[in-house]
Amino acid sequence: MINFNFHQHSNFSDGANKPEDYIVKAIELGFSAIGFSEHSPLSFENPFSLRAENVENYVSIIESLKFKYNHKISIYRALEMDYIPGISQDFNFWKNQCKTDYLIGSVHLVKPAGTNELWFTDGPKHEIYDQGLKEFFGGDMRLAVKTYYNQVCQMIETQDFDVVGHIDKIKMHNQNRFFTEDEQWYQKLVDKCLDLVKQKELIIEINTRGIYKKRFPGLFPDGITLQKVKKSDIPIIISSDAHQPHELNLGFENALSKLIKTGFKEVMYFDNGEWCHKPII
Repeated sequence: MINFNFHQHSNFSDGANKPEDYIVKAIELGFSAIGFSEHSPLSFENPFSLRAENVENYVSIIESLKFKYNHKISIYRALEMDYIPGISQDFNFWKNQCKTDYLIGSVHLVKPAGTNELWFTDGPKHEIYDQGLKEFFGGDMRLAVKTYYNQVCQMIETQDFDVVGHIDKIKMHNQNRFFTEDEQWYQKLVDKCLDLVKQKELIIEINTRGIYKKRFPGLFPDGITLQKVKKSDIPIIISSDAHQPHELNLGFENALSKLIKTGFKEVMYFDNGEWCHKPII
């Protein structure tokens, strides 16, 4: 049983509810730990990031909730850092400002070479994904996907963080329309990223959000990529990337079954300032 989640968003970023609502639900579910990972502040107006002027409040609110519920559940304050080369700030800046327990590093906005335009690869609408592919890459999906993975690799090489968030989420709106995951050129890009993850001793997140939001039929990562994570002996966590309290453990049962079938025997767990191994079988 997975009774913890270290990746969710409250109304400090693009989540629906205040942090305490998630904590109450987590206790109801029998969770031993919960970690908030608001989207890091960005220098441009957007509807999903923690606002810089709310950072102090974020720190104080989570701190007060840690104290209030310390006898019932462990509570952690983190950030999901959005990495955009030349635009996002160094991860350590917001790590220090928010006094985080850990950091998740993710790419949601892809910056094409030689431009300041941003291709939004996430969200509920594949039309935005398709329009960006056409507008910024001339419909060249290989170039677009290569740019995404190069950005992920650059994040891994240059930034200080703990967990790589939904490493292959670029596939979500693809839905096998433009490429399939078993194509050699695609797997070479994945291999390069996983090699860096291994070298940097990072954790790979197994993200269930695509399944329960009905945006993708598998995990991030899944299939061949998940098998390679196991073969490389890269540590993992399971998270639901919840944006509402009732999503805290959605998809966990299926994810756990898939991980066991793939050969995983443990996941990572954050406890009192450090990541430790937790058996799942």
